[in-house]
Amino acid sequence: MSRLSLFFSVFLSFFILFGFVLSKPETQFKNGDIIFISSRSGQGKAIQLATKSKFTHMGIIFIEGGKTMVYHAVEPVSKSTLEEFKNMSEDGKYYTKRLKDQTLLSASVISKMLNEAKSKLGIHYDLVFSWDDKELYCSEFVWKLFNHALSIEVGKPRPLKEFDLTNVAVKAKLKQRYGNNIPLEENMISPGDMYESELLNK
Repeated sequence: MSRLSLFFSVFLSFFILFGFVLSKPETQFKNGDIIFISSRSGQGKAIQLATKSKFTHMGIIFIEGGKTMVYHAVEPVSKSTLEEFKNMSEDGKYYTKRLKDQTLLSASVISKMLNEAKSKLGIHYDLVFSWDDKELYCSEFVWKLFNHALSIEVGKPRPLKEFDLTNVAVKAKLKQRYGNNIPLEENMISPGDMYESELLNK
């Protein structure tokens, strides 16, 4: 083999490997990974302002039949492919985090979480962000999967009054949802608070 042929062979191998890495194959994901996006939803801006985070939507990943599936609370609670979920992102990007202590996610725990996630499919989206289980919003859905299976808190729920409610856009959304009866004491969990949880990797 000539030096030129050898060079092109090495270059091609590097290019293929590099391209493979950049493409982030689905095999990089694990059961229980949490995925975050900035969605195009109408309430997205208000959520960003109130929570001081760019993230407005999130879900949890389970590998089913070799495919990366995302369970997430929209209207209604749904299961989407990774591509479908990514297409909900305002900028086409997504971010993932993983429980630091992966030993907690045994096969039995993953099975329990997945079974609960499946049992919630079809439940309506919770527009008023209440803490009961009648309806679910995205971060509440994922938070409860971890809490029910492992008794851990991936992010600390806090009352609505502790979020920044001063912006005009936030006030307008609160007025639209609650009228004059804003539940300031209602515990809520935001995508941003879950993203910043010390239980997740950086």
